[in-house]
Amino acid sequence: MLWTKVPEGNYLVNIVTGSGSNLTVKAESRRLMVYDHTTLRSDSDTLTFAVNVRTPVINSEEQISLKERELDYLNWDEYLTLEFAGGCPNIRAITIERATTLPTIFLAGNSTVVDQEREPWASWGQMLPLFLKSDIVVANFAESGETLRSFIAAKRLRKIESLIKPGDFLCMEFAHNDQKPGWTHVEPFTTYQEELMKFVRLARDSQATPVLITSTNRRKFDSEGKIINTLEEYPAAMRELASREGILLIDLNEMSRQLYETLGVEGSKKAFVHYEKGTFPWQDKALADNTHFSTYGAFQLAKCVVQAISASDSPLKTHLAIEESYSPLQPDDYLSWKWPVTSTGSVIKPDGN
Repeated sequence: MLWTKVPEGNYLVNIVTGSGSNLTVKAESRRLMVYDHTTLRSDSDTLTFAVNVRTPVINSEEQISLKERELDYLNWDEYLTLEFAGGCPNIRAITIERATTLPTIFLAGNSTVVDQEREPWASWGQMLPLFLKSDIVVANFAESGETLRSFIAAKRLRKIESLIKPGDFLCMEFAHNDQKPGWTHVEPFTTYQEELMKFVRLARDSQATPVLITSTNRRKFDSEGKIINTLEEYPAAMRELASREGILLIDLNEMSRQLYETLGVEGSKKAFVHYEKGTFPWQDKALADNTHFSTYGAFQLAKCVVQAISASDSPLKTHLAIEESYSPLQPDDYLSWKWPVTSTGSVIKPDGN
């Protein structure tokens, strides 16, 4: 690992690899920046990617109210952290430079979006950077267990407001926790849409582009192998809002349904945190979580998001680095998935379910 203390902001990282290198790079809280890159024996490659570094501080009087579980996360410290792995991570040189003018994709959401700090948990948000050119950066402000109202109350949206600028994007995926009873509960076609519009207006007032993302399905099948909609009317309410307001919609709810049904009742376990006891050194009990994703599942869902952007007319598509098409009806073979496991793991489920 490499740690370097830097001020809050966006940075371009340039890595020069040597001949025969096979390299995967994760940044901060396991954000995927380079995946399984092989340099030919006779060559040297320069890999460039953008990393967002941030702190909870908003101004001299305000800061994000982090949860206790977040206090030691690499996302929130004063360092830019890089983790190198792979079959042969042959690195000749690394340079890091400030990048103050890069457009930013701000992510707002819950545990299905957040940069999950601990193995074996993962989300599509932390896989997204891999699929982008170095001319844009992802700032993932999502957190496990969050709802629209708690996200605002913890001043996470206020932090985004302090940073967002013309040309940026604000992507939001909420519903899993918003549907639950309590002070943050919202109703689909009324208060849910009203709270989403607070995010939309912030983006528009800042001359940024809002993007609505319907929530991923939970892994729950009926007797015929079809996904049961546990999210009720929330995805439909977001679709209606996107249509009414002319907002780009990424229908991850529908794409995740297709993905899980294609993988099947048993095969879909590979996309979630389902592991027998002892699969990982720290794992003293079996894990069976039907909401939170494995690294393989998170990667497939990130591909869904990228495909939806690619198929849209949004200016966001110009920042995509991957041109190949993807369909959740034809997911990658699980046996081809290569993920160098980070040494820090946990058997504690992320907040939310």
